[in-house]
Parts: sequence; structure tokens; C-alpha cells
Amino acid sequence: MADVDYRRFQAVGNPPKTTESINFGREVRQRRKRAKISQQELADRLSVVRSYISQVETGAAQCREDFAQRMDSALNTGTEIHEAWKEFIEPLHEDDVIPQYFADFEKAEQKANEIRAYEAYRVHGLLQTQSYARVLLNDEDALARRIKRQEWLARNPAPLLCAVLDESILYRQIGTPEVMREQLQYLVEVSERENIKLQVAPVSWYRGVRGSFIIATLPNRQEVMYATHQFGGAMTHEPFHIERAARTMATLQAEALNVKDTRALIRKVIEERWT
Repeated sequence: MADVDYRRFQAVGNPPKTTESINFGREVRQRRKRAKISQQELADRLSVVRSYISQVETGAAQCREDFAQRMDSALNTGTEIHEAWKEFIEPLHEDDVIPQYFADFEKAEQKANEIRAYEAYRVHGLLQTQSYARVLLNDEDALARRIKRQEWLARNPAPLLCAVLDESILYRQIGTPEVMREQLQYLVEVSERENIKLQVAPVSWYRGVRGSFIIATLPNRQEVMYATHQFGGAMTHEPFHIERAARTMATLQAEALNVKDTRALIRKVIEERWT
């Protein structure tokens, strides 16, 4: 995306508050107050700054397991905080190969009834074959999550996916030639579905395009966007950013091959490059 201020997005490495982290923080706060000590006193016992205790209690920080155990010791709460950590925080980290900044978007994506996506470097995740995804993820747990994510396409009523792929994706080898052939054949197959509008954008310069992005439209017509950048990715609900992305998507759809010509090109690439 062009001219996007990522500082206003949910920062990488500083995960946003979640229901789970807020609930865990509430458990910590209740036990600290029950022990009748202040945040500063607890911070001193744990050799951290008071602001970190505040962040944990408000859900703004997701502490490590060993820190939860240390809080139990400091507050003389047995294993209560540790158990709360396992209930609320541990599930957030069960699949560390999926960054939290994308995991949060996935939750919104699964509720969406329409997705518009532009991919600059690889096949969109909802359209990846298992073999193709396995090469990218190199982790069976992450692969299982990717395949489960694709269940979104099978919902009833069928949601709408409008995806534009950069033409270079068809030629960029991921895995073996057999993997690429299978993946491109799958793209031809799914492009026949009524609820999937797949287009390929010829290799060119398009104003406003700087990287891959996804816009998910929820049933209440609210929208959320995920965009990739040099350091990973970021999610936003801000109308300004989403509006600019929507305009960029409209440009890409207008400049890309239509659905029929896209299928013809993919078949040609399979024949000439991957057979």
C-alpha cells in the first residue's frame, strides 16, 4: 500500500488487547488487591517497572508463563495466576508460526461475507493447495490452520472472494514444478465457482500498489483491512486506510485480465512453464 502510516496500525511485536488478555489481567488485578499490595509493590517484588504490571492488568501486555508463576509466588496465590495464564493466554500462542498481528485479522476474516484481496508475491492463502502451503509454512500445525481457514469458502450462503494476483506469481516457483502445476490447475478449477472472482494483473506498475492487502467486509458492512509491509503485517479498522485500499483494488480490478482471460493465461503458463 502507498503512503500508509503503519504507526497507527496495531504494532508488530506489541499485540493488541484481546478478550483473553483482558480477562487474564482482571484475574491478576483481583489477586493483587486481595493481597492488599499496590502495583508498585508487586513490581518491586518482581524486579520490573510498575507500568508493566499495569499493562498486564489491563490486557495490554501478554506476559510469559514463567512471569505468571513468579506472580503466584509474589502474591502467595499458589497456582491461581498460572492456571489463569493457561486458560486465557496460552491459547493465544499455541501456533507461534502464525503471527498475532495476522491471527487477529483471521478472526475477522472468518466472519466476513466478502473479501477483496491483492497478492503481489504468492497465491492468496484462501486459494493455496496443501502442497503449495506446506512449502511456504514448513510446519504441520500451521498447515492445518491454513487448510481450516479455507473452510470460509465453503460456507452457506457462499461468501464472495474477489482476488487479484500479480502475474509474476504464476512463474515464481514455490516447491517443485509438480507443486506449481497442481496449484495453478487448482486456480483454474476454483475460478469456475460463482463466488470466486479471480483475476491476474499483468506485470506492470500500478499507482498506489506497494504490497499485498486484504479487505474483509463483515455482515454489518463494517470493514477491516490487513496489509503486509517490510516487517510483517498490520491490521486496521480506520476508514481512511480502507478507502485508499478500496480505490487501489478498484484500479487493479480494472487493469487486470477479466476472469475468462485469467483462466486462459493460467492454462497457458501451466502448459509452457510447469508441464
